[in-house]
Order: sequence, then structure tokens, then C-alpha cells
Amino acid sequence: MPRLYLAEYHQALSGKHVCIACREGILRDNFAHILADIKFLNRQSIQTTLYHNMANRFANQKHFKMLADRLPETVIKRVAPEEDFYTHVLDREQSVFKLIFLERKYLCDAHGRRINTLTTRDTLQNMAEFVANVNIAGVLEQICRRIADGAYDRVHILPARKNSIKHELFTVEGTGTLIANNFKEEFIPVETDEDIEMVTGILNLYKKKGYLKPRSKQYLSEHREQFRLTIIDGVAVGCAERLVIDSQTIELGALAISTRFRNQRVGVFTVTAFEAEAKRLGFKLILSLTNNPKLHGIYMQLGFTRGTLPEYGARQALSPGVSMFSKTII
Repeated sequence: MPRLYLAEYHQALSGKHVCIACREGILRDNFAHILADIKFLNRQSIQTTLYHNMANRFANQKHFKMLADRLPETVIKRVAPEEDFYTHVLDREQSVFKLIFLERKYLCDAHGRRINTLTTRDTLQNMAEFVANVNIAGVLEQICRRIADGAYDRVHILPARKNSIKHELFTVEGTGTLIANNFKEEFIPVETDEDIEMVTGILNLYKKKGYLKPRSKQYLSEHREQFRLTIIDGVAVGCAERLVIDSQTIELGALAISTRFRNQRVGVFTVTAFEAEAKRLGFKLILSLTNNPKLHGIYMQLGFTRGTLPEYGARQALSPGVSMFSKTII
């Protein structure tokens, strides 16, 4: 079960408007789960609207009544079945904080891998390569063009299931696909206890991989000045540790990126931001030791050299069998 970060994400979402759109069959099949998630959002002081296209027939009257009775704080909007559901929603919701479409399946790429994030430019240019869900390809184009035109900033496509909306908005990993024009990137010091919780959550994602040396919450708290968070759109998605080796050399440790943004360029941004900060502080060399193959690729892409430096043999001895990377700061 993913960990919920209620206090950390509540500030960004409280008082904002979240619109959920769900077609008839999906809503009926996941009725209780969807209602539970929307009620949860309302308890977090989030304004909600629910679009559906359930036919106005006798068999659905109980669903209409339950929606009205159980979601008194939610605006319920019914789309006539003969109308194009997605176009109707996209034409009418252009000032919400988040627009969420609930679907039956995850959005996947041509290789069957889940897509965590998409930018509008890449999606419009490479639709066939990015998305394997044929039925939603046309909708994606509509969504991306509306975002590019400034109608709204963020659209989510989620698989409808238990806790899907809750986990999308209140966990580090998310549950579906986030689509945006651009993602606002920040690299900031870890200062508060809430920041410590976020670093702990991100590092815990890597526990089973064995790529990172374990760091207890006590260690994180006592050495918080060494840690940095990568923030995307106000949400913590990555972290790094700054370890001073000597007056000229600094080590980049605990580099970790959340599942949601792992296939994006967040790793590149984090390493580049770390390098810029190290340069500003007067360091001349960055070291990093890791056996994570994805980080190997990032380091080589950014001009690091792989191999143990003789003068840092003592540091290498502390991590036997782990590849050392280094880069001279220009």
C-alpha cells in the first residue's frame, strides 16, 4: 500500500477545484471506489465536480440518488449519451486545477509499459510511438492541444479502481498518467520535518533494489542540511545528498527519483542542479558511487568519467564493488 502524504500535499490541493470525468460503464463497475475517493477529496477541502454519461433510464435511478445523497458537496454533471463525452467535458472545464479522466486501463506505450508522465509537445509529435491505447489516442490529442492552448495546466488519466484518485494525488508514486505542457522544476534544501518525510518515502522506493545505502529517519533528521529535494510542480519527486570529501571535492549521494518521473529528465535536472550548486560553493570535483544502471547512463550523458581515482581510493574502499564516477567542475 503506497504511503499517503496528506499534510505535505494538502497545502497544494486544499481549496482547489478537481474535476473527475468517468464514462457510464466504468462508473457503474467502480461505483463504490469512485465515490469513496471523491468523498475523501471533499474531506481534504478540495472542490469536486463529477461528469458521467449514465443514461437516464429506470435502472440507473438508484445510482443517481446515491450520487446526490453521498456526494452533497460535489457538483454532478450528466452528459447525454449521444454526445461525445470527452469533447463535452473538455469544452466545459477550462479553469479547474486538475482534470482527471478515469479509464479501464493504464495508459501504456508501444512496448506495453505504463506511462507515468507526458508532455504535450512530445505526445503530439510522437503519438503513435508513445501511446498503445488506440481508443484514447484521439482524446489525447484533444487534451494536449487544449493544454498547449492554455485552457488548463494538468490532466490526469487513471485506471478506475480502489484508491486510484487518492493515490494519484497524495502519494509520491501516483497511479496513472500526468499530462502537462511543462513541469516546473526546483532543487531545494531539506528543512522541515515534512521534507524529511518526503525524502524517506523516495528513498524507501529503492530499498528492494539494493542500490542505495540505507539511511534511517534519525540520520536524515540529524543531517538534513546535507540533503536536497527535487520538486516538480510543487511535489517532491527526487532527492540527493551532499557529502563533502575535502575542500575541493563533494560527493553526490542518495540520488533517487520517484517512480512517476523516473523515465523523464528529472534525473538529469537533479544532477545538473547539484553540479551548479557545487560550483557556486567553490568545489572543483564531483564524485558519485552507484551500481544503478540508469544512473550510469545519466552520468555518462552528463560528462562524468567512470573509474576509481587513486587519490580517492579510501572512499572507494568504503563501497567495494560499486562503480565510481567523477566530473571536474568547469
